[in-house]
Amino acid sequence: MTMIRRLILIGLGGFLFLGAVYLTAVAALAPLRQESLAQLRIFAYRDWQSTGVRLENGEFVTIRARGEWLYTPGEYHGPEGHARYPAPSFYPLPHREGPYQMGPGVPGGVLIGRIGESGAPFLVGKYNRIPVSETGTLYLRINDDILSDNEGWVEVQIDVQPAEEETR
Repeated sequence: MTMIRRLILIGLGGFLFLGAVYLTAVAALAPLRQESLAQLRIFAYRDWQSTGVRLENGEFVTIRARGEWLYTPGEYHGPEGHARYPAPSFYPLPHREGPYQMGPGVPGGVLIGRIGESGAPFLVGKYNRIPVSETGTLYLRINDDILSDNEGWVEVQIDVQPAEEETR
């Protein structure tokens, strides 16, 4: 082989190597899609936590949760909240009592959600399917006022269904 051919082959090999390194680096640094994440954890000791899921008006979102967290000292429970303690009036989503209460009461320590930075809180629990009436990022948290004494987490699965699929 002539010297020129060797230089061309070495240059071509180097070019292919650098191209492969570049493509690998770009793929590794790209943002992960929500469905690529193994599990999304919502921690009991943190305030509103972004799920990274953006919802659009007219969609439907289904949230499933499992796991245990500590809301009351010594008593772990799941995302459905504590069976004996209703949420006081100063919680993010209070228990509503009286003749005009709509649906079941809200327990303390239940998983709750909101859409956007200032959306109204709604009940999630172990499972809820919610029609989306506003656009924004989905946030989740435990229904509690003092988070620093809580422990544990729940894992959530979030499925978004476009509005046009609902009518089929």
